[in-house]
Amino acid sequence: MQERATQVVIVGGGPVGMGLAIELGQRGVAVVVVEKYPTPQPVPKGQNLTQRTMEHFHFWHAEKELRAARTVPKEYGIGGLTAYGTLLGDYHYDWLQRELVRPYYLTDNERLPQYATEEVLRARAAQLPSIELLYGWSGDDVEQDTGGVVVTALNRESGERIRIRADYAVGCDGSKSSLREAAGITQTRSDHDRLMVLLVFRSTGLHELLKRFPGKSFYNVLHPDLEGYWQFFGRVDLGNTWFFHAPVPPGTTADNFDFESYLHRAVGAPFDVEFEHIGFWDLRVAIADSYRNGRVFIAGDAAHSHPPYGGYGINTGLEDARNLGWKLAATLQGWGGASLLDTYDAERRPVFASTARDFIEKAIESDRSFLATHDPERDRKAFEAEWAERGSGARGEVNAFEPNYRGSPIVAGTPGAKTNAVGSHVFEARAGHHLAPLVLSDGRNVYETLGEGFTLLTFDGEAGVAAAFEAAAKACGIPLALMRDTADGECAKYKARYVLVRPDQFVAWASDTPPADADALLRQASGSMSDN
Repeated sequence: MQERATQVVIVGGGPVGMGLAIELGQRGVAVVVVEKYPTPQPVPKGQNLTQRTMEHFHFWHAEKELRAARTVPKEYGIGGLTAYGTLLGDYHYDWLQRELVRPYYLTDNERLPQYATEEVLRARAAQLPSIELLYGWSGDDVEQDTGGVVVTALNRESGERIRIRADYAVGCDGSKSSLREAAGITQTRSDHDRLMVLLVFRSTGLHELLKRFPGKSFYNVLHPDLEGYWQFFGRVDLGNTWFFHAPVPPGTTADNFDFESYLHRAVGAPFDVEFEHIGFWDLRVAIADSYRNGRVFIAGDAAHSHPPYGGYGINTGLEDARNLGWKLAATLQGWGGASLLDTYDAERRPVFASTARDFIEKAIESDRSFLATHDPERDRKAFEAEWAERGSGARGEVNAFEPNYRGSPIVAGTPGAKTNAVGSHVFEARAGHHLAPLVLSDGRNVYETLGEGFTLLTFDGEAGVAAAFEAAAKACGIPLALMRDTADGECAKYKARYVLVRPDQFVAWASDTPPADADALLRQASGSMSDN
């Protein structure tokens, strides 16, 4: 059997696997990606990309190409709407208004089908010489020892097998991950005992009906009979193609259910329907009990999965890629400490657990309670008051979803703080939180000054502080960029004269006063505090 060697082998070349490959490839790490599909699968999912996710594409040098690939014209809009009873009913409010947190990120959010996103990522990965792409191959088995891993890959057409030896393996092969199973990583599931249908269909009539909601691209219908579970419509393009998620009775198949009538009831009017795809999935939340077993890691849906409520899935997976990517590169290049890779699980797993608990399942329970308690036919005044309150709460949810690592061992934050997905968007630089982009005195955005490694921002800081960090970084081999500016102007909003920024644009440390020990601070941020 042929054998080849690399530094990291990634099984699964969807958005998360390919994003991780690009993150590593741009850092000079040799990568082999094993992906079973020669071309992306044309099923629309993972469409809502947050501003934070678009920052990843910016740093992966693929933002322009991704925006050019969108299937709904930019001038139309990509907002959301929640309706009661039927989509065309009397009650609705704006939903998932991500534009409310736009000032705290470098880039605008975006919306396009996952297969279009994959095409952009595949093209970018092909430009990087350190990435080898094996399309049409599956990686179903992994062995590991103290020196590395071996993934056995199978050519799905010819039956040829090869062995790929690497320092590390990462499973990005979806919720039914073969690599996760082979590595012996278990999962904890929260099963909602609901069968869901995914319909992809064409209809110009639906586009005409929904012209009354300009600028909207996805629509959520709450119906009392469904006990808090959504009927969810989304545009794939402008005018013709749609997808629809909704609960269906147990035992439903493509042949024994009237899906056209179901669509008409959800909308509240008849319209033309031409089905392109009918598929099913079980509504559940699953999280791996660990994101790592030795030299094998998992990311994206292989590590966590949940119903497509709120557009959290693909965004959470791509953040996994950024987090794990710089840590793998740092370890392979010798400047990441012995405990750095353990912080991938310590940072990312609590964030997903919080996302599932505090946003997705909380939304299902909130909707269920609302529908059981309020009915416009029974008490219109009480219903309308609560409906208005829910519309206001939808704005609060967007602000509250602020994944952070404030409890991370490589963050110099508040003792006893917890890592989770609940926070708030502010400009202040806070340890463990995403750095907000602000404008420097010379007109540049601070993000233009960030290096590939750590970056120390100083605002009228003492000269000796920067020198101490430079000396400590040089001694440890840690890449460190320096940015000096005045303390007045927009960057005063950071409320800190010194800000140490990680390679993933999260704040490792922020203070108005110099650190007691710059060397110890850098060693902590790079996972080296316990190293001899």
